[in-house]
Parts: sequence; structure tokens; C-alpha cells
Amino acid sequence: MSMRIIVSDSSCLIDLHKCSLLHALLSLPYEFLIPNTLFEDELLSLTRSEKRSIVCAGLRVVDIPGKDVLKAQAIVRATPRISIHDGFALVLTESHPDAILMTGDDSLRSLATQRGIEVHGVLWAIQEIERGESATRKKLRAALESFLDDPTVRLPRREITVMLKRFEANAEPSE
Repeated sequence: MSMRIIVSDSSCLIDLHKCSLLHALLSLPYEFLIPNTLFEDELLSLTRSEKRSIVCAGLRVVDIPGKDVLKAQAIVRATPRISIHDGFALVLTESHPDAILMTGDDSLRSLATQRGIEVHGVLWAIQEIERGESATRKKLRAALESFLDDPTVRLPRREITVMLKRFEANAEPSE
């Protein structure tokens, strides 16, 4: 059986990069895709070297074919809250049966759910990293704590707090 595909928008990758968990995510048994326009235009906080590094770690940058560009443009016209980059992520996800869309954008999440697409965000990614043991609980706790302190990260504080409490309750004695 082939690996499930995760198409990510830029916000999730940026948040995971900020807390040094992006490589831990990319080491999980999924195939990670991002539309080329998002990779080029929206990952501005990553240096050219960091971008090369995440591509080497397994992120696949995908060109959107012309017919899908037109589909994305139609989605954006019909749903003004969706950016063209969101439209590209959505059509890329739809072009891969059973793919997961990873996004933090509420409008995109809502539209994808309406279209029958499985949608997850950064906190799910952290749970997957924990399950896949590609980062220590200590590192995951530090990431969650950094999210609470970062005004540019717009994740639900209550869910972060719940996850932190669960990590603390399950902490290894040596942590």
C-alpha cells in the first residue's frame, strides 16, 4: 500500500519550522506535497538553504497544471475568502484520492470539509510526530509552549494547554 499524501499550506509549515519540528514531520511515513507557488511565494521566512533542506527531507514541490490553475481560479471567484494559493492547495489535494489537506486557514478548512476532504492542522501534526516518535516529548512540549508565547501563531490556546497537560502527565521520569 502506498503512503498517504498530505498537501500542506504554508502556514502549517511555517509554524512547524519556527519550533524546529518541520524535519520531524517530514520524516513521518507520509508523502508531503506543496504547490510550487506556495513554496516560492509564501515560505518567505525560510532561507534558500532551508528550503533546499526541507525538499531533501522529503517535501515535494508540485507544479499545478493549467486545468487545475483554472479550477483554483474558479474556486477563488466563488469563495472570496480563499486566496489563490489556498485554491492551489485545495485542487492539489483533490487531485490525489484520499489525500489529507494540512492547513490552519479556517475558510480553507471549511471549504475542504464541505468537499469531503480530510483536513488537519499543526496540532494534529504534533500528535503524529509524537506517535511516530520522530521528536522527544520534551521537544514537543517546548514547541507547544513557544506557540503560546508567539503572537503570530494562531492556534487554539485551549487545545495547546490540553496537549501540554497530557504531555506533562505522560512525561518520562528522565525528562
